[in-house]
Amino acid sequence: MIGIFKQKNPGNALVLLLYALVLKFPFFLHPEKHMANEGDNYIFNIIVKFLEPFTVNNPFIFSLLAFVLLFTQATLLNRIGNSLKLLPKANFLIGMSYILITSLVHEWNLFSAPLLVNSLLIWVWYRLTNLYNHPSPKTAIFNVSMLVGVLPLIYSPGLVFILILMFALILTRPFRVTEWLVALLGFTTPYYFLFVVLFLTGQWNWHKVIPVISFHLPRLPASLWITGGIIFMVLPFLIGAWYVQTNLGKMLIQMRKSWSLLLVLLIVSVLIILVNPGTNYLHWLPVVVPLSIFHAAAYYYPPGRWFPVLLHWVIFGFAILLNYSAHG
Repeated sequence: MIGIFKQKNPGNALVLLLYALVLKFPFFLHPEKHMANEGDNYIFNIIVKFLEPFTVNNPFIFSLLAFVLLFTQATLLNRIGNSLKLLPKANFLIGMSYILITSLVHEWNLFSAPLLVNSLLIWVWYRLTNLYNHPSPKTAIFNVSMLVGVLPLIYSPGLVFILILMFALILTRPFRVTEWLVALLGFTTPYYFLFVVLFLTGQWNWHKVIPVISFHLPRLPASLWITGGIIFMVLPFLIGAWYVQTNLGKMLIQMRKSWSLLLVLLIVSVLIILVNPGTNYLHWLPVVVPLSIFHAAAYYYPPGRWFPVLLHWVIFGFAILLNYSAHG
């Protein structure tokens, strides 16, 4: 399987779809409703309310939406990774890794606010990597800041992603006060429009504009399945990070900045674990976006074939046991 996804063959898009169906099939056999969480905010609640009449007696729609989101996120992230040339040759390993990692925790396969956040988060990271030599930097900064501003309106802990916007401006742009003011304007613009809508409809409430944030220590693994999933997320990341660091000197400056922003995204995504954690592991989901690219490096760089193949099939087997036994 690693050999197949290591090539950039148009037919691999279909193979990736079949790969995802094998891993996610139990969620079609036993569909579940959307996964509610403490941090769900205004926009996500509107989406759920809109879908409610269609899903009261048919939760299959939620399973279908979750699968479509996961697959489109995997293919989009894979395409962006190839366009940025994060790995020496174009491949489908990033998409494969994204599908595989999201199969390591049950909640990550359900329709939820963090799942919607991931779709925007991929675009945010991609647009931030283009700030370095963008011909119209203020326009680009305003647009990406608006995207970052929408994240907390979907999922309250998404407020921490303002940190990646700040770090991106520091890493990719010379310091200019006007650009930072434009970033602040872009971030607050979604709140301005929400304020207008709530005021005109007589629904003004501070809690709908200012997200409620609380900090807690992360939950300890509640089962051996969670422990195993964490191990299989961390181990390939460490391997991939080591190989990326080893090959960083061979990369162009734009590629090095992209990897640096990816590492910042990972750190900020880990911080979100401390914000409104709720009673499940759903708030860990944004970590998958940067992790999947480091996992792809772990499958791409090692010499020989047996190690990445063995690593993949061990993790794949664990994911199959987890998902099929959970619905058994």
